[in-house]
Amino acid sequence: MIFINSSVFVPSHITGFFEIIHHSNPLKKGSKGAGLVLDKGVLTSISATDGSGNIKVVINGESDSKLASITCKTIELIKEYTPLDKTDLVVEHEFLIPVGTGFGISAACALGTSLGLTRALNLPFTFNHAASIAHHAEIEMKSGLGDVIAEVTGGLVIRIKEGAPGLGITDRLIINKPYDEYYILSKTLGELETSEVIGDPRLRRKINQSGHKLFNKLLLKPDIRNFLELSRRFAEETMLMNPEIKELVDIWGEETLGASMAMLGNTAFAVSKTPDTSVEDVIVSKIDNSGCRFVQ
Repeated sequence: MIFINSSVFVPSHITGFFEIIHHSNPLKKGSKGAGLVLDKGVLTSISATDGSGNIKVVINGESDSKLASITCKTIELIKEYTPLDKTDLVVEHEFLIPVGTGFGISAACALGTSLGLTRALNLPFTFNHAASIAHHAEIEMKSGLGDVIAEVTGGLVIRIKEGAPGLGITDRLIINKPYDEYYILSKTLGELETSEVIGDPRLRRKINQSGHKLFNKLLLKPDIRNFLELSRRFAEETMLMNPEIKELVDIWGEETLGASMAMLGNTAFAVSKTPDTSVEDVIVSKIDNSGCRFVQ
């Protein structure tokens, strides 16, 4: 017997700056900060049949990818609430943007899995409960701190209070033009392991000192140009930006409204009024104002 299939689109998320907030409860652990939610992300499709608890994760058509770990962790946490031992699952992720480069793709996979399974199997979770499981998985895997709640919210997100959806608090910048009049330009030069950065005590101190100060400055002047300026200051103060990314940021600093480094990824990003740029091989996106949503 085949259960109802379910598909979820989760937009990607670029963090401009952040502050790490620790807590013994993973649902209350996370980050404060600000970032952009993009209209490119991850499409997750779930299918389920009666069986013996087998799980297959397919990513961009491949079933043997190491990227399946966040999906398996999410399912493992779901099993703590409800048994799935008599159900065979196939979870298919289609990435519409690079992974491991600061776009919050692991969070998108976790969200797509938790929300998709909840709908497909009629699990006893509310939306926030399902999303909080995705946040828990991110914390356990050390793959992110604030992407889940941002991808739920959409827009230019301010993470006012750390934590999972339902516990954390978000706000959004009011932009003086329609969101679709802005283009998000990004170019990635490779992967950067999130766990290595947030696990380094020296880098954590720099991140928190800078992130706390800049967060308050954004609240005093909540507009898109200030967000971009503060994001660049964060990248410079934390010294996370390498020379190659800085070169891209400098170019876009002249061509666009502002630019910085995606946190945490070896990626430069900018907000522009036009998709035109002198930089080659650029990913061009728009701001996604809706957040994650079911498409089937």
